[in-house]
Amino acid sequence: MAKLYFRYGAMGSSKTANAIMVRHNYLERGQRVLMLKPRLDSRDGQTLIASRSGLSCECQFVEDLDGLDVRQYDCVIVDEAQFLTKAQVERLVRVVDEDNVPVIAYGLRCDFRNDLFEGSQWLLAWADTIEEVKTICWCGKKATCNARVVNGQVVKEGEQIFLGGSESYVSLCRRHWAQGRIRP
Repeated sequence: MAKLYFRYGAMGSSKTANAIMVRHNYLERGQRVLMLKPRLDSRDGQTLIASRSGLSCECQFVEDLDGLDVRQYDCVIVDEAQFLTKAQVERLVRVVDEDNVPVIAYGLRCDFRNDLFEGSQWLLAWADTIEEVKTICWCGKKATCNARVVNGQVVKEGEQIFLGGSESYVSLCRRHWAQGRIRP
């Protein structure tokens, strides 16, 4: 029986690297994997998923899912799932429930203000299995918050979606996020 998995973590927790390694494991066993990401994530190129560790793979867009025969695949993996809409998460639920294909979605739970992303909200509501991919704050505690950093300072106002990596975001524990402290 297929399941919908949501694997979430703060920035820098190796979610993308994990997604690419799961793909590799399926391929090693002779199975087919459909890698997807939202179209708005163009940081690594239009049809490329890339981790900071150097791993990368080709992908398609989640927006094009209706034009694909998902039954040809043994697994669907979605990167940057926080950017999904409610309707797109509903579509992934149908892939699991109607097409009997497992879906593994990776993404952030919350934005830089510590508010849920739309995709994450519905994945948390509807996923069969929810798993945290952990990383740590500079203090050594578990990082659960994504701080947006501008000119060396944590900011808590602005547009929810601003694409960036280590130059724009740092993972912090809740205490240091609240204090706005990005280093000792």
